Amino acid sequence: MNETFFADYKKFIVTPVGEMTTGNEVFDPKNYSSHYILTLSIYNSRLSNWRDASKYDIDVEKSIKTVLMEFNQKQNERYHLELLELDRFKNYFVLALSSKTKFETKEENDRISYVVDRMLTNPFYVGQGWFNLIGEKGRVERKLFCCSFMKYEIGNREHQKIDNNFKNITELIPKNSEIKLIK
Repeated sequence: MNETFFADYKKFIVTPVGEMTTGNEVFDPKNYSSHYILTLSIYNSRLSNWRDASKYDIDVEKSIKTVLMEFNQKQNERYHLELLELDRFKNYFVLALSSKTKFETKEENDRISYVVDRMLTNPFYVGQGWFNLIGEKGRVERKLFCCSFMKYEIGNREHQKIDNNFKNITELIPKNSEIKLIK
């Protein structure tokens, strides 16, 4: 065979459409219709906090970032997940879920449960070895996460104003810095 026969092979490379990495694009919240804050903890956990995961040879932060990166690459047309909080001294982590389609109020629970139980559990359970973090009850039920969520609405920031008069807590404190208990 002539070695120079395939010398110009680079002209014929075509990247498969399904494998193009379009998931690396910058997250723009304007492209999504609804946003939710998810709090996930391990179901039937063998851990008291995330620091204990090192006993099972699991780097929790690296695992979460790996799964979220893969999830965002695969689901870039429908969903986006972002890690908001992970404290090694707590036993939960917080994610932001953004969806391109708006969830109806009645179906929020079902759709979010589907994302967590069907799309997230397997990559963590098998891919990252998190099956070691749950007890026997969790293995029998093949359930990895307990999840709670709340819809995130930008206009709904009640914690910033109290009775529409105060923009922050310092306005409630008298100028002489004395705080008195009111009975």
